[in-house]
Amino acid sequence: MEDILSKLIGLLRAMWRYRWWGLLTAWLMAVAAGAMIYKMPDKYQSSARVFVDTQSVLRPLMSGLAVQPNVNQQVEILSRTLISRPNVEKLITMADLDLSVNNAQQRDALIARLMRDLRIRTGGRDNIFTLSFQDENPEQAQRVVQALVSLFVESGLVGKRQDTDTARRFLDEQIAQYETRLTEAENRLKDFRLRHMALLGDGGGDYISRIAQVSAQLEQARLELREIETTRDVLARQLVGEEPVLLPNTTGRTLSTVPEIDARIDTLNKTLDGLLLRYTDSHPDVQAVRKLIEDLEGQRQAEAEVMAASGIGQFGALDANPVYQQMKLAHADAEARSGALRTRVAEFEQRLAELRERSELIPQLEAERAQLNRDYDVQRRNYDQLVTRRESASMSVEMAAQAGIADFRVIDPPSLPAKPSAPNRILLVPVAGVASLAAGLALMFLLAQLRPTFIDGRALREVSGLPVLGMVTHVTDARAQRRHRFGLWAFSILLLMYGAALGAAVVMLKMMQH
Repeated sequence: MEDILSKLIGLLRAMWRYRWWGLLTAWLMAVAAGAMIYKMPDKYQSSARVFVDTQSVLRPLMSGLAVQPNVNQQVEILSRTLISRPNVEKLITMADLDLSVNNAQQRDALIARLMRDLRIRTGGRDNIFTLSFQDENPEQAQRVVQALVSLFVESGLVGKRQDTDTARRFLDEQIAQYETRLTEAENRLKDFRLRHMALLGDGGGDYISRIAQVSAQLEQARLELREIETTRDVLARQLVGEEPVLLPNTTGRTLSTVPEIDARIDTLNKTLDGLLLRYTDSHPDVQAVRKLIEDLEGQRQAEAEVMAASGIGQFGALDANPVYQQMKLAHADAEARSGALRTRVAEFEQRLAELRERSELIPQLEAERAQLNRDYDVQRRNYDQLVTRRESASMSVEMAAQAGIADFRVIDPPSLPAKPSAPNRILLVPVAGVASLAAGLALMFLLAQLRPTFIDGRALREVSGLPVLGMVTHVTDARAQRRHRFGLWAFSILLLMYGAALGAAVVMLKMMQH
């Protein structure tokens, strides 16, 4: 620390030798700076305040129906991008600034100055914007600010029509593309269903549930078949124990009539009528009953021919025993139902076998169908969303046309300044004085470095690296001491006069402003 202080003291003592050069430099620079500040032209600032009301009644009413842009962000961007070259060129025409422009260079210079000097400041959350401009002519400054306010309001009232049209064209193109994709997806799904309708059925369940359903139907049909075969066997055993009584044929039947076969045919015809009420002619049960009726009719014809050849037709073969006749009728009905059930069991067995054979193919088809349905659902959902957004965009355009971005209200109109706002000479004068004094100190430091001197033996020893044996002091007489004291007084007086001159200049400037 001691070394640093000694070096600092040595530097100050070296600079002190050139104090007159530093003071002279400070005085000269201060006088030059003062003259420049005095000759600087006065500039007048005109300003206006505009309030932007972003709260619109339509916006909460149209919430969810129309696109709600960030109005505050739009206004903020508008305030930052308002001062652009096209807007400044329009402002020059509005404020009649082009009357003093004679060539392109002057116009470019004017545009550059306006873009540099125009100011738009925001008040934060209050949405109050201050527009200001400085010029040497107060009336011209007022005209420029008035034109800037008009541009600011007009830019806010005009909606972003071009961006909206671009968005709507994009939505229309996307909707057209999705319409084509949706039609293609529908056609693929339709062709798939038509091509695999026999395997997939109505799509009510997967192949496992269908196999389980057919298996249940097969078991039910087998159970019914066993029941009816058991009934048929019981009736057959009972018929074996009955002895029919043959009576003369007094009913007038022809030889082609066999009562027991006729009874079975009548029963089967009733069964066939009931099946036709539920099924079509191609149903397996209907075809089985009809085949059985044809077999019985052939059997009846054969027995009638045998009876005619043997002369038995004169007796009423079985009509004399009503119990026997009823049992025969029940046996015939059981026989007919068993035939129909056998056909049904065979059909269900065939269906079950086909389902089991195709069990490896059906999962692949169902996965393909699920993929087609998923693609169709995605295309449909995107299409519906695009249509909804297009309607929302159209509604937003209408709302923007009615309400604009926001409501602009001029709080303070552009003012006509009576006093100059710049330059601030009261501040510039002391700053120039301090800067001139700093320049004098810098000159003193520079001279001390360019023409170094050794103030004491320590500095000489440090620089030379040699031991200092002794120092020879300079003894001044009374005349030299008086001259030295006079120089100190003169320097102090000139330095005080420098500060007093700065203070007097500031006071005069304040008085001139008032």
